[in-house]
Amino acid sequence: MDRWRGRVALVTGASVGIGAAVAEELVRCGMKVVGCARDVEKIQNLAAECRRAGHRGVLVPFQCDLNNEEEILSMFAAIKEQHKGVDVCINNAGLGHPQSLLNGETSGWKNMLDVNVLALCICTREAYQSMKERNVDDGHIININSMSGHRVVNSANTHFYASTKYAVTALTEGLRQELREADTHIRATCISPGIVETEFFLRFYNNNTAKAADSYSKFKPLQTIDIANAVTYVLSAPPHVQIGDIQMRPVEQVL
Repeated sequence: MDRWRGRVALVTGASVGIGAAVAEELVRCGMKVVGCARDVEKIQNLAAECRRAGHRGVLVPFQCDLNNEEEILSMFAAIKEQHKGVDVCINNAGLGHPQSLLNGETSGWKNMLDVNVLALCICTREAYQSMKERNVDDGHIININSMSGHRVVNSANTHFYASTKYAVTALTEGLRQELREADTHIRATCISPGIVETEFFLRFYNNNTAKAADSYSKFKPLQTIDIANAVTYVLSAPPHVQIGDIQMRPVEQVL
C-alpha cells in the first residue's frame, strides 16, 4: 500500500459498517480519504478517532445524498478544488428494502436503483473523468457488491435487491472492458461479500432488532474489517494484475 500513501480515495457510505471500516483502514495506510454520507457527524467522529490513533493519513468528512446527482457532482467539484481529484473510488454505499416483485412498492424499488446502481455509475464516471484530466493511469475503482449479485436465494423480499447487485456485477465487467478500450491502466474490481455484521439488516427490517439479530445468529458472519482487508489486498496488487471479483462468505454460510 506504500504507493498509495498521500493519494486521494473517495469512499461512499462511509458513516457506518463496511464504508467506515474501509475509510479507517485506508487512512491507517496513509491515504487522504474523502468519506461521504448523509450523516456526516458520524464520519466527523470517525475522523477524530483516526487522529487520536495517530494514523498516517487523514479522513475528510463530506455530506452528500447519493440520491441527488447535483450533490454528487458538487462533491466531485469540491474534491477537485481542495484535493486535486480522486485516485481511488470505493463505491460502497448500498441499501435494501424488503420489496418483492409481485407486491413491492415502486418507491422502494426506485430507491434501491438510485443508490445501488445509478449513484454508483455517476461516481464511477466522475472518478474516471477526474483521473483522465490529471493523466492518472494507475487509478482504481472498486465496487462493493454482494453475493446477491451472483445467485438468487429463495426469499421474495430480496429479489429486487439482488437484481441491483447483479447490475453491479455487469457494470464492473463493462467498466473493465471500457477502460481497456480507452487504453488506460485504471483497474476495476468488485468485492462480493456474503453476510457481514453491520446495520444492514436492522435497516432492512425497519429497526426490528429481533429479526436483525436472527440474521446473524446462525453462524459467525464476516466482520467489516474483513472487507476492508479485501480492499487493501486489491489495491496492493501489482499494477499489471487485474482482480475482477472477490467472492467471500462466512465459512458456514451455505448460499
